[in-house]
Amino acid sequence: MKCRRCGEVAQVALPSHHTGFCAPCFETYFLKQVERGIHDHKQFTTEDRVLLAVSGGKDSLGLLLALTELGYSITALHIDLGIPVSSECARATVEAFCQKHGIEYHILETASKGLPIPLVKKHINRPICSVCGKIKRHWFNRFAYENGFNVLATGHNLDDEVARLFANTLRWDRAYLAGQGPVKPAEGKFVKKVKPLCRLTEYETAVWCFLKGIEHVLAACPYSGGASFTGHKKLLASLEENSPGMKMQFYGHFLERGKPAFEAIQESAPPLNECSHCGFPSSQEMCGVCRIKQVLES
Repeated sequence: MKCRRCGEVAQVALPSHHTGFCAPCFETYFLKQVERGIHDHKQFTTEDRVLLAVSGGKDSLGLLLALTELGYSITALHIDLGIPVSSECARATVEAFCQKHGIEYHILETASKGLPIPLVKKHINRPICSVCGKIKRHWFNRFAYENGFNVLATGHNLDDEVARLFANTLRWDRAYLAGQGPVKPAEGKFVKKVKPLCRLTEYETAVWCFLKGIEHVLAACPYSGGASFTGHKKLLASLEENSPGMKMQFYGHFLERGKPAFEAIQESAPPLNECSHCGFPSSQEMCGVCRIKQVLES
């Protein structure tokens, strides 16, 4: 196979696009896809204050480098979950990456907020991945809001989005289906949330990181075993192998035809309250994160 852009021998095959690229042209393709995702969905401009949630994995670090190369001024935020060995490795990886590239970054420790994840896992009788995700989303948004960032970006890629869409569809969760997509507008104390990697697969992000020499965390979280999200990804990968391009079609058609219908339904949903404890949006009198903290304190 020859590179689609320059005609040299292709080194990266992309069956979903029926094409391939040499290494230099793949890097150009990757940056163009990131820029297209930002532009097509009106995610942000160089005038916005953008905070990027960085875990230390390939997606968030790959996105951080791509946005920097595209000329955006990005600040990174890493949340240290306090998980022995795993969190120490992730934090060191993020710090080394940001220092190497001269990128401003912040570290937020959940333990300092009364929520060390090992203690949460011990006392909360629910899947820890779900609880941990809720805590991280709360603090990423809260940090952005309280520190004047008007956009919060995450490294969710196309595979993440399709797996989430699949899970939400299995449950016909109208609220989540209405809110899913590459951009979620700001509302009250919720800052605008964006996903610039929405047009790129996990494989494409991994190739970008390899070509750019990005050192990222390879080991999975020790608490993630048995997560349903992983199973959904495997199933969807099998479907994509048999029908290249299926993931993008599923996601794209949902954004065009399905999401507007769920958004219309949610317009009649009752407005969110302010959490009686922290003041951030909540569907109940106290938000889920403050309720978890209350359990630990008791």
